[in-house]
Amino acid sequence: MRTSDKPIYVTQPYLPPLEEFIPYLENIWESKWLTNSGPFHEELEKKLADYLGVGHLALFANGTLALVTALQALRITGEVITTPFSFVATAHSLLWNGIKPVFVDIHPETFNLDPEKIEAAITPHTTAIMPVHVYGRPCDVEKIQKIADIYGLKVIYDAAHAFGVKFRGKSLLSHGDLSTMSFHATKIYNTFEGGAIVCPDAKTKNRIDDLKNFGFHDETTVVAPGINAKMNEIQAAFGLLQLKHIDKAIDKRRKIDAQYRKELASVKGILIPPLPAGTVYNYAYFPILVGKEYPLTRDELNDKLRRQGIFPRRYFYPLISEFPMYRGLPSAALSNLAAAKKIAEQVLCLPIYPALENEFVKKTISIIKGK
Repeated sequence: MRTSDKPIYVTQPYLPPLEEFIPYLENIWESKWLTNSGPFHEELEKKLADYLGVGHLALFANGTLALVTALQALRITGEVITTPFSFVATAHSLLWNGIKPVFVDIHPETFNLDPEKIEAAITPHTTAIMPVHVYGRPCDVEKIQKIADIYGLKVIYDAAHAFGVKFRGKSLLSHGDLSTMSFHATKIYNTFEGGAIVCPDAKTKNRIDDLKNFGFHDETTVVAPGINAKMNEIQAAFGLLQLKHIDKAIDKRRKIDAQYRKELASVKGILIPPLPAGTVYNYAYFPILVGKEYPLTRDELNDKLRRQGIFPRRYFYPLISEFPMYRGLPSAALSNLAAAKKIAEQVLCLPIYPALENEFVKKTISIIKGK
């Protein structure tokens, strides 16, 4: 296959040189310690916490299990306010815990949960708010926390996109009662599959560590109906290797982001959301909005790019609230979610990842320009 014939997707995992990974595998084979908080697992927890600027971090087999366990760790019940504009795992984690999702509209400029709409959705059954830092763009953490404090609610951030993001000089992951992360292969930092929960203190981390290991506190004591959500040693080893290259990978994403912004800024009908202010960003995604002034609809542009071997994604379309298991909820009514519906029908995320060759960036730009 020629380089120009390769399909180009929104993202592809960064894979360090294989020869760098071999010593980690040899170490695992020699020690025969494959999982259950092995040495690479423990090392990665410490190094990630240090890199991200957080005090305590618990690794998980994947980001969905991290969400499910975060809700269990805080003993969340009843109703939880969340966004319809996210990946389905956000709401699925609530259903897995027997919790009713209550969807609230997003802000049309940030794509995040609109704090001005939250209070109207609070009922006597509301116990928590679960916002999402969509595309790694910070939620209005101060307003959300103020609402939570007034009503005595917990805040769990789905920070699957927010690896390494700093907001006003501190880690974005430090906000809320807990933040969960995803290290899926499509994320800017990955461990094949994987995830984590950022914890405020050692006591909370200890409870989460019990919950992710079937509820075992020690060899003979089970303290809760936990689940098997542990990260294995091969995942952790790959994560340690990824961490060595992450700054270079983010810098490559930054350059692609800058190229898109410069070349597409003058295209009529294409809106590029500005970079979030006061933020050290990670360039996890590059969304554009396809407006009425553009000669093609969003779906027509999507199809045109795909015919040329470029596969953007309509993140997030359709809304979570439109799927069968959610659309019967009163909060799923589209009349309540006007901004989210509009963005979902306009958004298109373009390819952006470290190995993306410049010729494909130029090709994508040229197609959007209609050349």
